Amino acid sequence: MNRLAGKVALITGGARGQGEAEARIFAAEGAKVVIADVLDEAGAKVASEIGEAARYLHLDVTNEDGWADVVKETVATFGRLDILINNAGIVRTGYIEQHSLEDFMAVVNVNQVGVFLGIRAVVAPMRESGGGSIVNISSNAGLEGVEGVVGYVASKWAVRGMTKTAAIEFGQYGIRVNSVHPGGVDTPMLGGDELGHMAESDPFQDQPIGRISQPEEIARLVLFLASDESSYSTGSEFTADGGRMAGHRDRGLVAE
Repeated sequence: MNRLAGKVALITGGARGQGEAEARIFAAEGAKVVIADVLDEAGAKVASEIGEAARYLHLDVTNEDGWADVVKETVATFGRLDILINNAGIVRTGYIEQHSLEDFMAVVNVNQVGVFLGIRAVVAPMRESGGGSIVNISSNAGLEGVEGVVGYVASKWAVRGMTKTAAIEFGQYGIRVNSVHPGGVDTPMLGGDELGHMAESDPFQDQPIGRISQPEEIARLVLFLASDESSYSTGSEFTADGGRMAGHRDRGLVAE
C-alpha cells in the first residue's frame, strides 16, 4: 500500500472503465486523484465514492484551454502534479473506403491530439515538482494493423511515437513517459454499439490467456509505471494483452 503516497495524479477518461479503475487503485495507494472527463455525472459519482482524495473536473481533451484550466485547478487544489494518465479515447469503425474524414478526425483529435495537449500541459508543473510520470494509453492497435478501425490504429501508433519523443525531450527534467498497450478490455467501449460484435464473437479465445482482460488488470500495470518502482523505465511500450502479440493457438495443428 501507499505506493503513490504524496503524489497527485490527473487521469483523463476517468469517469468509467479503465480510467475509473485507475482512479480507484491510485487513491487506494495514497495518491490524490483528479478525474477528468466529459461524462460529468459519472465522473462526479466516482470522485464522491473515492472521497476526499479525489476531485472531478470537466475536460474535453481536444480543448487546449480546457487542459490549461484543469492543470491549473489541479495544482491549486492539491499543490502539485506528479502523474498524468492519458486514458481518454474513442473509436469509430469502418473500412477505409467508407470511412468518413469526419469520423477519422474525431478519433485522431481525441486519441492523438488530446494526448499531445496533455503531455504539453503538464510539463511545467512536473518540472517544478522535480519530475513525474506520464503514461499514455495506446493499444495493441498501436503495435499492429487492425481491420476496420483505421483512425483508431493511426491514432494509437501516433501515441506510441509521441511517447518516445516526449521521453527523449523530458528525461532531463526527471519526467518519464511510457505507453501501455492493452489488448481487449472489458469496458463500455468494447461492449458498446461500435465494437459490441467483437465481444460477442470472443476473439480472445485463441490467444495464450484465452479471455478478455478486466480494467483492474490494466490499472495495476499503469500503477507500476506511475510509481517510483519503474524509475528506470521511459520511452518504452508495455503490453498487457493476454499474449495476443505473441501469437495464437492453432488447435488443429497438434492433437491434445
